[in-house]
Amino acid sequence: MKLIASFLILTLVVACAKRPDMVRNNFRSNAHACLTEAIYFEARGTSRKGQRAVGEVILNRVSDQRFPSSVCSVVDERSRSGACQFSYRCDGRSEEFGNQSDLAIAKSIARELLTDRGRDITKGALFFHAASMAPGWFGTLRKHGKFGGNIFYSR
Repeated sequence: MKLIASFLILTLVVACAKRPDMVRNNFRSNAHACLTEAIYFEARGTSRKGQRAVGEVILNRVSDQRFPSSVCSVVDERSRSGACQFSYRCDGRSEEFGNQSDLAIAKSIARELLTDRGRDITKGALFFHAASMAPGWFGTLRKHGKFGGNIFYSR
């Protein structure tokens, strides 16, 4: 009897811990947190559309076999040389959410993208950079547009 009661309690705890919006989309259970973090640190000073575009790139990478298959793995990925794919992951600063209003917006956009993505405004972009920069790799890629101060590309 104790074994059955323990099992039922454990099952209830696990069920309550799952986030249905993440499970329904087959993303890791912490996909929302990882996507929120990336949107916040990569695009918080841009428009809502610009923030959404950054999230789209991450989800496009998850869907592309050349990249890791989970949101968190895409955000954590490093290049062959060890460089971070997303600059905030290697800038030496701690990832602290200093602006709660901006964090709420990033959370909202991440939830939208994970639960009801709709049309991909980047048209399949897999890469982006700040419009103020001119990285050497961009010339080999197809440009998809500019959203919120970033330029978006695919191969």
